[in-house]
Amino acid sequence: MLHIRFTAEDMSRVRFAPRPSPVPELHAALLMLGAPHEGLLFGRWRGRLLRTLPGAAEPLGELVPGGTAPRFLDVLGGTREEGFALIRAARPGFVRSELERVYAGQGPVPLWVRALHSGDAAAWGTLDRAQRAAYETVLAPVWPLVQDLHRAEFTRYALTAAEQGLAAALAAVAPGSRLRDGVWEWPASPTAREIGAAGEVGEAREVRLDGRGLVLLPTFHWRGGALVQDLPDRPVVLAYPAGGGLPPAPEPRGARSEDGGLAAALGRTRAAVLRALAEPRTTTDLARRTGIGNATASAHAAALRAAGLITTTRTGRSVHHEQTPLGMLVVGTTP
Repeated sequence: MLHIRFTAEDMSRVRFAPRPSPVPELHAALLMLGAPHEGLLFGRWRGRLLRTLPGAAEPLGELVPGGTAPRFLDVLGGTREEGFALIRAARPGFVRSELERVYAGQGPVPLWVRALHSGDAAAWGTLDRAQRAAYETVLAPVWPLVQDLHRAEFTRYALTAAEQGLAAALAAVAPGSRLRDGVWEWPASPTAREIGAAGEVGEAREVRLDGRGLVLLPTFHWRGGALVQDLPDRPVVLAYPAGGGLPPAPEPRGARSEDGGLAAALGRTRAAVLRALAEPRTTTDLARRTGIGNATASAHAAALRAAGLITTTRTGRSVHHEQTPLGMLVVGTTP
């Protein structure tokens, strides 16, 4: 069971990651790679990666002895380069203490990990090459799909929060969870694991936000419980399993539709309406552009406006609809 305690200030500091973060997604995938209990759904995916993962990526497994990862890997970053740079910028004392923590009682320490503990530049190079090799094999082939899935999840959360409020939106993130008296209660999961936590899988845990706020980050390669980044003086990041229950798979060449995962979240027609409003349009123009009736276009526009995805302005007898910055972000048209 996971309990996340909010203060009144934290209630206004819940935010949804605007785009997927490559490094946490990569680490979630690598955790999943070592989770044999998911053989039924992830077995073929795991077998393919184990056959194709290059030897240069093997050092990453040596950073998680006993299944516990050092917390200096707990970074975000909008691109893989930002994420890798944040890892490299970790304080030397923090790196040393985390390596000592995860290797306590775990037997011999690999030579390159000893060198990393000492701050050796060559050891950092080994880690950088390992992460890049793993990214190219595990994430690069499916990253466009991950981006689509993230936009769909972002939209689903935004619509639920706009229509039903924060408690309903959080409950939708984790079916069976609930926000009660300032505590978000997650159900127990036999595969729950917190990144960097010393406890065993499935152990009860309490996280106090204490005004730091909470970042929600869907992950599409993990099927266990919450993956929690809880570091001092930082917002708590909660990565939760999302998607259809299967790992993302590369789409056949030419098969990727314009709407991608957005249509799955909004419906194909409403997704088309939102995309059409990348520039201001009247209701009549919108209906003509999307091939629907005026009344239907008006109804879809009203729903998108209620969710904060478009704005509607009236000039004389003309009504114009246009994407908001949130709408631009959802469809991926933000500069």
